[in-house]
Amino acid sequence: MTLTQLKYIIAIADTGSMNEAAKSLFISQPSLSLAVKELEKEIGTELFKRSNRGVSVTQEGIEFLGYARQVVEQYQLMESRYIEKKNIKKKFGVSMQHYTFAVNAFVEMVKQFGMDEYEFAVRETKTYEVIKDVKDFHSEIGILYLNEFNKKVLSKMLQESGLEFHPLLECGIYVYMWKGHPLAGKEEISIEELEEYPCLSFEQGEYNSFYFAEEVLSTYEYKRLIKANDRATMLNLMVGLNGYTLCSGIICESLNGDDYCAVKLKSDEVMTIGYIKRKGVAISPVGEKYLEEIKKYKAMGDDSGYKDIL
Repeated sequence: MTLTQLKYIIAIADTGSMNEAAKSLFISQPSLSLAVKELEKEIGTELFKRSNRGVSVTQEGIEFLGYARQVVEQYQLMESRYIEKKNIKKKFGVSMQHYTFAVNAFVEMVKQFGMDEYEFAVRETKTYEVIKDVKDFHSEIGILYLNEFNKKVLSKMLQESGLEFHPLLECGIYVYMWKGHPLAGKEEISIEELEEYPCLSFEQGEYNSFYFAEEVLSTYEYKRLIKANDRATMLNLMVGLNGYTLCSGIICESLNGDDYCAVKLKSDEVMTIGYIKRKGVAISPVGEKYLEEIKKYKAMGDDSGYKDIL
């Protein structure tokens, strides 16, 4: 296996065509096809499906390409730094379910590392996409939760994707709403008291299974339910329709403002928020710093009598 072969398969995947890839690499198509076949034979894995419409990457190829891109990017960094004497920015990305604490931790991490040496990416997205981003090396770390309901399904998916889950903190369940909501002044709220108000849930798109829901009690038969696809819309619906969502307890007012509150839900449900990473791949220094910033919220929760955060 050579670096040149890795560059070849990346070009094919990016163009979706042997002919176009050969043109971009300035080699003949037969030479490119032979190089790919030799690589596939060496690793014992078919990387591409060929057809009259071009080529497509196999499932095994998607995983191999993730590693290949990482190797080629690292080589390009070394080449630019030590041969071309250029300062190329390192990359760090994190994908997450819609947690303000995870965004705030990202902000604090960026402040400490600065943006002169790094190119950062933060993706608030659907549960399936969080897993896929880390699997495909688009993000180094993913933030999501497991509980008794979704643990078996998501753990199996993580294992099949070559990922592992590491818990960060355990959370009880809170009702998140605006401070003008009729129930906002209560110390504790039952699910029955919420019946006449719309429950707000993050849309999961094509993978809209109960197991991929970002909110606990996803199988509960809500009388009123509204799906939203971003946090700003959800906050507006809380104010305009007295909507609510189910979450954890410490609020990041610096991002959401001080017009919202979290009230304990009468429930024994527990969710474990943690991070996912690729098995066998070490966390980078910037990734370690990001996780360090997240863990500070757990300390804040312990000091205030809560174990949970939003």
